Amino acid sequence: MSVAADGVPVDKQALPTDADVLAQLDRIRSSAEFDVPERARRFLTYVVEETIAGRGNRIKAYSIAMEVFGRESSFDAQLDPVVRIQAGLIRRGLEHYYLVAGNDDPVVITMPKGGYIPIFSRKDPVTATDSYFKPIHGKNLGRLLERASPGKWSVLVLTAIVIGSVMFAGGYLFRLDPLDLTGGNSIRQAGPDIPKVLVEPIEDLSGTQRSANIAQDLTDEVISQLAKFKEVVVVAGRSSDASSTLFRINDTRPSFALQGRVRIDGEKLRLSTRLMNGADSSIVWTGNYENDLKAEGLVQLQGDIARSVATALAQPYGILFQKDSAQLAQSPPNNIEAYTCTLAYYRYRANLNPQTHTAVQNCLKRAVERYPGYATAWALLSLTYLDEVRFRYRLDSLPAPSLELAASAAKRATELDPQNVRGLQAEMLTYFFRGQVQESLQIGARAYAINPNDTELSGEYGFRLALSGKWDEGCRLIASAVSRNPGPSGYFEAALAVCSYMAGDYVAAEQWSQLSDLGPNPIFHIIRMAILGKLGKREEADIERKWLEQNAPAFLPDIRNVVATRILRPEDQLIFIDGLRKAGLAIPGN
Repeated sequence: MSVAADGVPVDKQALPTDADVLAQLDRIRSSAEFDVPERARRFLTYVVEETIAGRGNRIKAYSIAMEVFGRESSFDAQLDPVVRIQAGLIRRGLEHYYLVAGNDDPVVITMPKGGYIPIFSRKDPVTATDSYFKPIHGKNLGRLLERASPGKWSVLVLTAIVIGSVMFAGGYLFRLDPLDLTGGNSIRQAGPDIPKVLVEPIEDLSGTQRSANIAQDLTDEVISQLAKFKEVVVVAGRSSDASSTLFRINDTRPSFALQGRVRIDGEKLRLSTRLMNGADSSIVWTGNYENDLKAEGLVQLQGDIARSVATALAQPYGILFQKDSAQLAQSPPNNIEAYTCTLAYYRYRANLNPQTHTAVQNCLKRAVERYPGYATAWALLSLTYLDEVRFRYRLDSLPAPSLELAASAAKRATELDPQNVRGLQAEMLTYFFRGQVQESLQIGARAYAINPNDTELSGEYGFRLALSGKWDEGCRLIASAVSRNPGPSGYFEAALAVCSYMAGDYVAAEQWSQLSDLGPNPIFHIIRMAILGKLGKREEADIERKWLEQNAPAFLPDIRNVVATRILRPEDQLIFIDGLRKAGLAIPGN
């Protein structure tokens, strides 16, 4: 058994005891820095205690609504967002607590997006050791599996951003760089500095033909799903084969290795995985999965696992994105590589702040000049051009904001890579704001079919469906995107505020708007004003109106057109405008 520097066996360090967790829960609940409503505190207590009791698999929105919030048995999570809203408050409360008061606490309690089962870990990072792949027996294994949700990828998944293309053949390492179509295992420094993830063959611990086939199929399916994402390069093989390529010292791009082991006990499948940092072999993430093979078909089970892995790891807002992008918080993205421009874009996307828009756009312009074949950079550049038009940034600039610039950059992205969903997303939006709605939705449907695991795309496509009048279908997609997205969801939370508003649930609409952190964006204030108007909160609505008058004066005189270019059906426009009128805006016409 491997022993850490403090003399404690590594496998016993990895997970806090039940007593440790309960003591940490008491510390959090008693701290003024955990600033959440009382019912959110009850929510956290409930899920922690249920998880410790081994009932993590029972923690669902329905059970929380019944046990914590006293909802009736007719509760529908799609119609009543109380659980999602309170979970968002808990996540933000925990983040604030650990930043301020709990920085030195020995145990960390988190509630990753995508579920409500809490994760318990020790504060000290786990060191990579050979003992990781030794079988884990007894209570530690039981606790690990109890705290994962059976039948789903464990919410232990914390995340890395993974995107790109892949080849796998004969156990040798191959790579397909977005800009290197020659194949082979050479790594060109001329390509953009985007992360690489090596997916190693999942190791079979059971030693049967059946388990070997399952391990191979799982490996291939994980690779296939990861390869749908385009912001990293995915490679396949073994780290021992890649020592001179994947983890090469003079290769500046981030590098990671995804490893796993599968065991089949009767009809029980158990899978453990870890993601290693190629620079120092430290463990970035570990995940565990268990399910009964009889519960669902093997093909479906393998697909569900792989899709969950891809969604958790490959989204733009994974833990590595948050870590890397945090370094950009204090300075604009000047003189940085294409990957950092991508990170900067998604950081801007979190709150759509016009103050950072120009710097991000200029960074992406430099990226496409240096790497003209980098489709994702063209797609993100298109989206910044689009934001100039729809949010009316830089109205006094020359040339003036133009949808044609957005359309041209989006077309370039999809010409370079027809399967790049970010490029298709940019095309979908440019068609939408041109008024070519049918074409827009067709492109969105095609992109969603290519990669439904991409929450950024699925949420935006859902919003276009909703605004075109397909409210039920579109709002369900948005809600799913928010629940699966591990990072900032302010834009889509604002979209759910619009969904709730149009459904006549103005209280939920206000709650969603409070969750969304889009204070610098003018459309957010228009949404807030309409909601507050419906609720009869004129004083608060006046605050939103004054903000618009001071910060975005071009919107109010043109409010009918602002609404009509977004909400397409006349009857829906009237519902939204009614809220603005009740907020005190004088809007002529019917």
